[in-house]
Amino acid sequence: MTFDDSADRRPSPDALLETARRETPGRLKIFLGAAPGVGKTFEMLSEAQAARGAGRDVVVGVVETHGRAETEGLLEGLEVLPRRASAFGGRAFDEMDLDALIARRPELALVDELAHTNAEGSRHAKRWSDVEELLSEGIDVWTTLNIQHVESLNDIVAQITRIRVRETVPDRIIDRADDIELIDITPDDLIRRLKDGKIYLPKTAERATAHYFSQGNLTALRELALRRTAQRVDAQLVNHMRANAIAGPWAAGERVMVCVEDGAQAANLVRAAKRMADRLQAPWLAVHVELPGGVRSSEENKDGVAQALRLAERLGGEAVIIPAVRREFVDDILALARERNVTQIIIGKSPRPQWMRWLQNSLTAELIDRSGGISVHIVAGAVAGAAPAAAAATRGRIVNEPTSFAAIGAALAASAVALGLGLALLPWIGVETVDLLFLTAIVVVAVRFGLWPSLVAVAAGSLCYNFFFLPPTGTFTIADPTNVAALMLFTVVALVVSNLAALVSRQASAARRRAKNTEALYSFSRKLAGVTTLDDALWATAYQIASMLNLRVVLLLPSAAGPLEIGASYPPEDVLDAADLAAAKWTFESNTPAGRGADTLPGAKRLFLPLRTARGPVGVVGVDRDTVGDLLNPEQKRLMDALADQAAIAIERVNLVADIAIAERAAETDRLRQALLTSISHDLRTPLAAIMGASSTLRDFRSALDETATDELLLTIRDESERLNRFIANLLDMTRLESGALEPNIGPHDVSDLVGAALKRASQVLGDRHVDVELAAELPMVKVDAVLFDHALFNLLDNAAKYADASTITIRAEPGRRGAVVIEVLDEGPGIPPGDLDRVFDKFYRVTKADSVRAGTGLGLAICKGFIEAMGGSITAGNRRDRNGAVFAISLPGEITTGALQ
Repeated sequence: MTFDDSADRRPSPDALLETARRETPGRLKIFLGAAPGVGKTFEMLSEAQAARGAGRDVVVGVVETHGRAETEGLLEGLEVLPRRASAFGGRAFDEMDLDALIARRPELALVDELAHTNAEGSRHAKRWSDVEELLSEGIDVWTTLNIQHVESLNDIVAQITRIRVRETVPDRIIDRADDIELIDITPDDLIRRLKDGKIYLPKTAERATAHYFSQGNLTALRELALRRTAQRVDAQLVNHMRANAIAGPWAAGERVMVCVEDGAQAANLVRAAKRMADRLQAPWLAVHVELPGGVRSSEENKDGVAQALRLAERLGGEAVIIPAVRREFVDDILALARERNVTQIIIGKSPRPQWMRWLQNSLTAELIDRSGGISVHIVAGAVAGAAPAAAAATRGRIVNEPTSFAAIGAALAASAVALGLGLALLPWIGVETVDLLFLTAIVVVAVRFGLWPSLVAVAAGSLCYNFFFLPPTGTFTIADPTNVAALMLFTVVALVVSNLAALVSRQASAARRRAKNTEALYSFSRKLAGVTTLDDALWATAYQIASMLNLRVVLLLPSAAGPLEIGASYPPEDVLDAADLAAAKWTFESNTPAGRGADTLPGAKRLFLPLRTARGPVGVVGVDRDTVGDLLNPEQKRLMDALADQAAIAIERVNLVADIAIAERAAETDRLRQALLTSISHDLRTPLAAIMGASSTLRDFRSALDETATDELLLTIRDESERLNRFIANLLDMTRLESGALEPNIGPHDVSDLVGAALKRASQVLGDRHVDVELAAELPMVKVDAVLFDHALFNLLDNAAKYADASTITIRAEPGRRGAVVIEVLDEGPGIPPGDLDRVFDKFYRVTKADSVRAGTGLGLAICKGFIEAMGGSITAGNRRDRNGAVFAISLPGEITTGALQ
């Protein structure tokens, strides 16, 4: 059988989408350098001048020349967009005018220093966000970037230069770039430019040479720039091959792939791949083909494969597990190799004896025959004396699961049932149709029990068909040569059908298992999306992991009392031993697995895995079971990782919600504290100052004061004392409301009595302002606490007096809906600005006018609202329609009976 992948040579949809995106307007080109001063801006402007000469519409959004004459000279003839001035912290800044650049809509925009942080108040915090918006508008952008600003290389650059770069650009921006042009000069030339003053001023250049611009640092940064550019070019090459359905490989760069199938020599194969990749300076991956439906493979072989894949990850390779979708799974290996543009494949030497190879090609031989332009390296097994059966457990063809005596018995029973039906129905269906009954039984056995029981059914069915139905019956002799051909054809068809049915059954079983896991993960994600507390998220996670993987689970989270404490466990458990606690602590601090089966603290009872997000670990999950050996096979490990990732995101989300609530409470507390301090500084000190001034005058100059002046001073003392008393009363009332200690003594009261009492109390506050009282006839009694309502109405009158000046204040009462009474307080002041209508009842909130600020604490209306709602009523604020002024409407529940009100 020859390999023909013409059917698979279809363009990759993802690659086609990427190619289509790059063909749309809004292309990005990055001029990448290893360090400042290599000439990125100079090269960008040089190419921009050439583009302008070719007829392109080029506009300079922002270019930093840093005073370099040769760079400034390249700006001549280019349209430079004026910058936008902004101020922050008492300093003036000039930023790129993004809106003006978008409005100008040039064909090409030059935006220097991609990693730049914009000034406070800009639409985007970072310049690379400005570039993304320009690209979305269909404007091509050329920009510059130093390698130390690439986010994924931030830690590496800090280790090299001992300087942590704060301004970084996400890697997705580099991956988004259509073109990357590397601007490279040697470290010696760069240091010479630095000493010549072409990069920094002399004193700055001297310090830079001694620290950042050392020979070693520049060499390392130059290598980083070269490698990052090579990665981008390599990705573009692979995307081109996938988009154009090019089978490859194109050996523009080496890639190594090792096939991990035999657990006995898997670790040696992985190490051999690592050594080859190091020699070639190439990326590498370890691949295992997962056979469907519980294939025949010993636990030792499965453990060996799993350990080899983990070893590949520790050695810096990529571990890949692919499900077999073809009968000859060498096709799946080669399909992956061509997709990844692999140039070198490493595989172990086949341990099967020669006579088995004559019957069936080994995986090694088939891979060599079909590899095409890919080089195949065969590595001899290094395990001496290994049992051939264990080594040959996984071959080049899909094999079946272990066969039990019950399955063989079921196969014989199915053949017996087919025989009975055939003998019973023979007079009606004839000999020619009896074989279909046996084929049906064979298919049923293959689907239910697998290949080997179906082969037993084939043998039994062939013998029964010959003995009972082919003349002469009752013997295994066949008289008619045509019947010999019919029996042979029946046997061949039965073998093919049984094999195909068993294969389909295994693949369906694997698909059902994956669908079940996918459905469980989906349900788990929906369950986590609905939880609002940390305990719910932890218990849901513990139960899900335990039920899906049949493990004992414990979840540990950091706490204020100690480094880690148990958050949830299934089944419930309260205490961990010292070895488990040490492993859990190591996992949390190092963000790597520890404990049973791991490289660190393997003596622990449990295996601990980190629950990590982009911000770091948020907790630890520990798992164990009573069986010996590895806890998780590769498939279970992937499932465990998916569950752990979802749990970590849910935990972080709950923590973030709690953090936001704490931050909001802290901000609200700080705002109230500032408002209270501001209010006290004015409304407490002002009356105190007046009282102190009047009393001091009376004490020091009593003999010189006439009776009128003395009365005025005493009146001032009284008025300011009452003002101070109202301020303190408001604070006490608000304290009662906030603490929930307010218990209204509600009873029926006459509206006219309530209004009259409030007007009498507010007489001094109202002064000479005219008050109109308009009470409808036959108003019902209202159910209120007279004292609280008096406070509320007084605060409304006080508020109206502050804003109504000498105008008229109106108190109006009329029946409302469903027996309620509506009492309105209207003034003729400036009214309430529309933007403040929703906030006038907030604590310490005061409407501010452009030319004046009214005296007050900002508590009166809040207290009024609290009192009214405590009595079962409601209050609203609005503006008058007939004239200027505000209107506050109180709705109170009324009595059923009515009384005549005068």
